[in-house]
Amino acid sequence: MITCLGDMLFPEMGVAMVTLLRRLGVTVDFPPGQTCCGLPLFNSGYHRDAARVAARAVSLFKDSEHVIVPSGSCAWLVKKEYPGLLERHGGPAAEARALASRTRELSQFLVQVLGVTELQSRFEGKVTYHDSCHLLRGLGESSAPRTLLRGVKGVELVELPGADECCGFGGAFSVRLPEVSTAILGKKIECIEKTGAECLVACDAGCLMQMGGGLSRKGSRVKPLHLAQVLAGEGPP
Repeated sequence: MITCLGDMLFPEMGVAMVTLLRRLGVTVDFPPGQTCCGLPLFNSGYHRDAARVAARAVSLFKDSEHVIVPSGSCAWLVKKEYPGLLERHGGPAAEARALASRTRELSQFLVQVLGVTELQSRFEGKVTYHDSCHLLRGLGESSAPRTLLRGVKGVELVELPGADECCGFGGAFSVRLPEVSTAILGKKIECIEKTGAECLVACDAGCLMQMGGGLSRKGSRVKPLHLAQVLAGEGPP
């Protein structure tokens, strides 16, 4: 499940994910009919419309052995909200529960399902990692991405002060409350630059878009990368 941002703004993230999975012996299928998972609708209170989008996704991925998502937020919606959402709005709730049980965010799939802790790829440089809100709080995951980063040859992982604090994106939040979003982002950028890292790594394209934009506007040399790009051994853009 590539997600909207992955499809439209971060195609290199999707390519890196497929490259990595195939290298690990996974047969990758990409249903071309997939669309948004419904998260923007859900977060904005349009739950009936979100349920229709969810029902389509459930049907589209019904035959998948595993559904792998390069986004903590989208994975959270499928795993934690699809079943209840579809039950409340007369959708295929049983199928949604089955899909939820087969869905994993990328780092969780690699560590929990494949048992991967070390990779043969190499990535030279000092990196720091940001915990996206949905992956950390929604799915309770913080160790898998760090385990994988430490398992890449050449990576020096430096902990980010306030790594568990929001970057200020929050989907529509950054549009509705731009001043608050910008203030939160400013603090995050300061913390990132204090690490001395060359690359900022995250598991959510929304966070990367937010922080990458802040870094770019400031003229920072820190490059934002999705975890999949580092694990696949891709250098900074």
